[in-house]
Amino acid sequence: MAYRWTNDLTSTDITPKSVYLNRRQILAGTVGLGAIGLAGKAQANDLDPNTLEEITSYNNFYEFGTGKEDPARNAHQLVTSPWSITIDGLVDNPGEYALADLLDGLSIEDRIYRFRCVEAWSMVIPWNGVELADILNKAGVQSNAKYVAFETVVQPENMIGVQRRVLDFPYVEGLRLDEAMHPLTIMATGIYGEPIANQNGAPIRLVVPWKYGFKSIKSIVRITLTEDEPPTSWNKANAREYGFYSNVNPTVDHPRWSQATERRIGGGLFAPRIDTLMFNGYEDEVASLYEGQDLSVDI
Repeated sequence: MAYRWTNDLTSTDITPKSVYLNRRQILAGTVGLGAIGLAGKAQANDLDPNTLEEITSYNNFYEFGTGKEDPARNAHQLVTSPWSITIDGLVDNPGEYALADLLDGLSIEDRIYRFRCVEAWSMVIPWNGVELADILNKAGVQSNAKYVAFETVVQPENMIGVQRRVLDFPYVEGLRLDEAMHPLTIMATGIYGEPIANQNGAPIRLVVPWKYGFKSIKSIVRITLTEDEPPTSWNKANAREYGFYSNVNPTVDHPRWSQATERRIGGGLFAPRIDTLMFNGYEDEVASLYEGQDLSVDI
């Protein structure tokens, strides 16, 4: 897709005063929340972005441990500078790119997105980043490319989860090319205007807001364009529970729990669960990608 993602909605009633956004930032950020607003006033208390403390203290990053607090406690050991990303496969300009060179000339945008974990908890996160399509266009996607594969850094000496073999590392993920090129899909480099914290995937991570959070791979060091569907970590670990697509779908339960509702982080111990929206509230923007697919089968 060649178009940019814009919108005319206002976010004055959902953006904290501490987040000083200019008009361009508002245009970029509010579409992701606009779809939530359409769900009705019952969802209104779910619109405020989570605090930076909540976002950085409650994470899944298995390279640093399986507990939600483990990444914040252990990820300071991650070495993030210098950083480079290898782009290879079906591209015109393969190579190892320094992160600064890869981002040079690209516009850092503010995107306020819902984030829905497959474990049925959620946040609202104000990301800063670039559209993945802009990076792929720099590399020159060849006509026979159909998928994009991603790989997380492995630093065994700094990652206790890698040392303990919690998963088959390096962590790998993948998207279909049309998903990767969609204007909602970004490579995030910051949160709340600050460089992204190690535990959140520094220095650069994928964010695909209509999919469960584990699809948004962290600390990326390789992007590969391929004709074949790439392997993904959780699908390799348990294909029955974690499909390649992993779109947020409240009508298809995880084998071990319901996906119909979610627990909002920061809502308090007795806060009611909220309804999960199809495609995490981005149905108007992305449903067309899956026309003709049975999403109860293509999980």
